[in-house]
Amino acid sequence: MNFLDVVIFGIVEGISEFLPISSTGHLILTASLLKISQSEFIKSFEIAIQLGAILSVVVLYREKLIKSLDIWKRLLVAFIPSALIGGLFYKIIKKYFLGDNNVVIWSLFIGGLFLIIFELFHRERKEAIEELKEVSYPQALIIGLFQSIAIIPGVSRAAATVIGGLAVGLKRKTVVEFSFLLAVPTMLAATVFDLYKSAQVFKTEEFISLGLGFVVSFLVAIAAIKFLIAFIKKHSFIVFGVYRIIIALVFWFILK
Repeated sequence: MNFLDVVIFGIVEGISEFLPISSTGHLILTASLLKISQSEFIKSFEIAIQLGAILSVVVLYREKLIKSLDIWKRLLVAFIPSALIGGLFYKIIKKYFLGDNNVVIWSLFIGGLFLIIFELFHRERKEAIEELKEVSYPQALIIGLFQSIAIIPGVSRAAATVIGGLAVGLKRKTVVEFSFLLAVPTMLAATVFDLYKSAQVFKTEEFISLGLGFVVSFLVAIAAIKFLIAFIKKHSFIVFGVYRIIIALVFWFILK
């Protein structure tokens, strides 16, 4: 992996982490296009680089994260399913699913269809929750259960949490912000756990690549977050569902 490859990965991660299009899926497909084999380092890189994007949430939402213990309690409840399921299936997911283009393509395609269908039938209720601190613990747990589906590459953590949040009665802006904040404990835990398991075999230059990818994804993610917040005020998520289907078909023809 050279300097340009790392920058490309960072840009792809920064753009896709918080949009409902699957950052992990896009990183795996990007690796295929760049003809980078799915080594243990690349698999870990695709997990760890997401931490740069997550830092952008900490920076943009630092006041809410610092001042509101109530929000943290809800985030931790929502984090529990992913922690349990991710810990149980870590080895299986990393060995058999990460790097499998077919899994990513089908997840993108089916997820896109589901997102479109859900949006066509979903109607936001007048009493939909507008404040993060008003999210109940059962609602937070359900959102967390939806997020845990995203251990499958291509599903999209953002899409899963958004659908889960809308289904339990949150407003669009509220569920998007909840999804942003939930990414902090989720991806921090996933990255630390993976590096704990794998970092001892990394070379010095590979840690440098991780650092560069981290910085690039952080900067790009800030712009992506601001874009999504502005976008969902006037639009639904259907366009992302359509994009997922198109990108799945494009990669299916390219990689077959």
